[in-house]
Amino acid sequence: MDQTQQNGKGIADNQAASATARDKLMDELKHAIGEAEDWLKDTAKEPAPNSETRARFDDTLRTAKTDLRKLEDSLIARSRNAAESANVYVRDNPWKSVGLGAAIGVIVGLLVARK
Repeated sequence: MDQTQQNGKGIADNQAASATARDKLMDELKHAIGEAEDWLKDTAKEPAPNSETRARFDDTLRTAKTDLRKLEDSLIARSRNAAESANVYVRDNPWKSVGLGAAIGVIVGLLVARK
């Protein structure tokens, strides 16, 4: 397998792993948000939130913040991998890259000229 095919396979593997991690984090975040909503419903019934309810809400918020940081780190890592893969492809195939860039420029130019 040549370098270009290896890079393509690596990109697909990275995208699949990133999608799985993102889905897991989104599920955890939805769960944390659901818990926060439950807490808000509970506090609407009580005159003042008790310490157990407040602790549960604080824990839920911490979990949500942690999940958001993980998601952000995942997105940053994916972006870096994509940029690195694009860099390798451009270095391995400079004329294909120039042609692709020119084609995209023509298409964008035509679209902008229509408006």
